Amino acid sequence: MMIDAEALKAIVGDDWVITRRDQMQTYLYDETTPDQRLEPAENVVVVKPATAQEISEILKLANREKIPVYPRGAGTGLVCGAMPTQDGIVISMERFDKVEEVDKENLMIVAQAGVTLGQLLAAVDEADLLFPPHPGDEGAQVGGMIAANAGGSRAVKYGVVRQYVKGLEVVLPTGEIVTMGGKLLKNNTGLDLMHLLIDSEGILGIITRATIRLYPKFAGTATLVVSYDDRHKAINTVPRILQSGVIPMAIEYVDHDVITMSAENLGMKWPAQQGTGHLVLILAGSSEDDVFYQAETMSDVCQNNGAIDILIAERHQEQADILKIRSEIYSAMKPLIAGDSDITVPPASLGKMLDALDEIAEKYETKIATIAHAGDGNFHPYMLKELVARGVAEDVKVEIYKAAIALGGVVTGEHGVGKIRLKYLELMMDPKQEELMRGIKQLFDPNNILNPGTAIR
Repeated sequence: MMIDAEALKAIVGDDWVITRRDQMQTYLYDETTPDQRLEPAENVVVVKPATAQEISEILKLANREKIPVYPRGAGTGLVCGAMPTQDGIVISMERFDKVEEVDKENLMIVAQAGVTLGQLLAAVDEADLLFPPHPGDEGAQVGGMIAANAGGSRAVKYGVVRQYVKGLEVVLPTGEIVTMGGKLLKNNTGLDLMHLLIDSEGILGIITRATIRLYPKFAGTATLVVSYDDRHKAINTVPRILQSGVIPMAIEYVDHDVITMSAENLGMKWPAQQGTGHLVLILAGSSEDDVFYQAETMSDVCQNNGAIDILIAERHQEQADILKIRSEIYSAMKPLIAGDSDITVPPASLGKMLDALDEIAEKYETKIATIAHAGDGNFHPYMLKELVARGVAEDVKVEIYKAAIALGGVVTGEHGVGKIRLKYLELMMDPKQEELMRGIKQLFDPNNILNPGTAIR
């Protein structure tokens, strides 16, 4: 396939087109583990537009020539979603890096798609406001977080990214630039196309700008680290917490050896020394008294369900350190694992899913290290590299997926299907749903140029 680099340079300028392979390596991969990662195509051109109009012209050119186009954010994905697996054009969004407005009156922020989560949080904090979710890597970009409907640790009480997106500017695969939503809290005008774009994994359009809802800062916060000598006791506490009348911002489960490894990798120290597993509860309230009441309630529930130690972090830096250590687990584990699953089950089935993971580990004589966004039923079981050497990694993964589906769960709760999970959709997706999804893709992208081979079969 011939890709006209000169035509692309005419659109964005000579300095913003990369054709040399040795200069584009960081644009060809994401954070997927090497044992799961696909290989990028050989004939790729990387383009760095700065406006929606430039993206429009690139997509019009790609449609004329039937060239695949791959929108790319920061490359923090874990399912090869932005990887160019066919010859084509990679559109890097890195120049869309401006926070355009923080509207304190409407509690909204308008940010370009290449703004990182770290930039977004800093701008919001400077305005003395709050963006409640924390979808993990602060290097992730706004457009990618929206395209993946990022979740993260704080989704229990305040939801995932979808709940905060109120407006989008999008370039459609055929080149039209459209605006959806705005600074509105209610909008029942027509079909909700904006929410089709959210979690579309870059196959229906390229997000260039987003309007995102904010909240006032919480008057008080605290983080509890609750230790258990049995991870089943920890997991089985979660439904009791959810039934207590106090809903934490986050309910995380972490194996002790996994979280201490993350801390060591960062040159930090995990505060809890007892136990084999921990629940991490993040609390927020309208006052310090409110937070104290929540902490007392959570402590009582956990102690009544087998907790052996409870630590409370109240200082901002202590809480930030705990969240950072939790957020960086994948980076610490990546050299040791063949991959992670991203299953979600109904919260009341957490204990049954953990039982299933133990049974699978025993069957294959291995260890399945586990972390979980336990409050919303989202497990991340880590499979060790030795399973690849033994030739059973795929068998273990399929058994994990089947166990989750049998409990009413799904094969991905937050990382997405990408390109590496397409083959597992047949385990759970009925043909009619897939037919409808293909029809929507065809309507948005008649030439199938935008991120082909991703999200749907």
